[in-house]
Amino acid sequence: MDASDKLIHHLQETIPLTKNEAELVKQSFKEVALKKKEMLLFKGETSSHMRFIAEGCLRSYYMDEETKEHIIQFGIEGWWINDLYSYLTQTPARQFIQAIDDSVLLQIHRDTLSRLYDEVPAVERFFRMKFETAYVALQDRTINSMSKTAEERYVEFRSKYRDIEQRVPQYMVASYLKITPEFLSAIRKNLS
Repeated sequence: MDASDKLIHHLQETIPLTKNEAELVKQSFKEVALKKKEMLLFKGETSSHMRFIAEGCLRSYYMDEETKEHIIQFGIEGWWINDLYSYLTQTPARQFIQAIDDSVLLQIHRDTLSRLYDEVPAVERFFRMKFETAYVALQDRTINSMSKTAEERYVEFRSKYRDIEQRVPQYMVASYLKITPEFLSAIRKNLS
C-alpha cells in the first residue's frame, strides 16, 4: 500500500469517502521523505501544513534555555504530527519536529486544506474529531504528569505505546516522561 492509500484508509476508518472524494484528497496532499535525524520543523518557523505519517517514527520536542530537550510527542505510522499551536495561530513554532528513523509523510498546506473542507465536508469533520482527540489526550497527559508517580506514568506509557517504546532510545522515553534516563533505568529494573 503506498502512502496515499494509507492516508485514505486512515481517513475512512473515521469518515466515509466516495472514490471521487478520495481522489481529491490524494491530489491535495504532497509526499515528503525524511532521512533519520532530518528535521521537519524548526523552532521559529511557522507551521503551515498538517502532516500524516505514512512510514517511520518522529518526535516533537521543546528545547529549554539550557538546551535540554523535552519530548512532547512521538509519532508513528498512521498518526499525525505537528506544532498545532503554531499551525492554528500562524505564529512561530516553539517546537522542533525530527525524524527518529527514515520516514514518509503526506502533508497538506492550510490553504489547500481549507478548500478541501468546502469540497469534501467529511474531511472537516475528520479534523474536528482529531483536534478533539488531541485535546483530550493533552489534558489526560497533563493531569497524569501531576497526579501519577514516574513509575505509574512509565507503566501506562509502556501499555499504551509498546511499539513506540521498542523503536525509540530510552533517553527519549525518559524525556517524554519528564524523568532522567537513570531514573527510568531504575524503574525498569524494579519492574523486571
